[in-house]
Amino acid sequence: MVDTLADALNTIFVSETKGRATCQIAKGSKLLRQVLEIFKSEGYIEEYMANDDGLSGAMTVKLLGKVNKCKAIKPRFSVKVGEWEKWEGRFLPARDLGILVVSTSSGMMTHKKAKELKIGGRLIALAY
Repeated sequence: MVDTLADALNTIFVSETKGRATCQIAKGSKLLRQVLEIFKSEGYIEEYMANDDGLSGAMTVKLLGKVNKCKAIKPRFSVKVGEWEKWEGRFLPARDLGILVVSTSSGMMTHKKAKELKIGGRLIALAY
């Protein structure tokens, strides 16, 4: 297990394609929790729970069946303020369909919020 975020998002994607209601993620991280919080606020997952008290412990994610694709973006491309449409076209299937999770100086957020705030950042993950 080299990249915990990529492994976790792949587990979510496979569980969604198999029609499962929940999935078990073997190892969590602070970055994964932030990405899952964004997925939860955008309506892609119902909730997530840590199975123990540590940050790097196992997690359970309750699925809603709304994820068609989710994955980590590698390498983590740097995006300038005026380049959001370029990256949306590259990673998302259609305009206004899906989200890009981006790490900015103001914290983790979706690309839509970053466009509103007129800030750039680094691409972390996507979901649609």
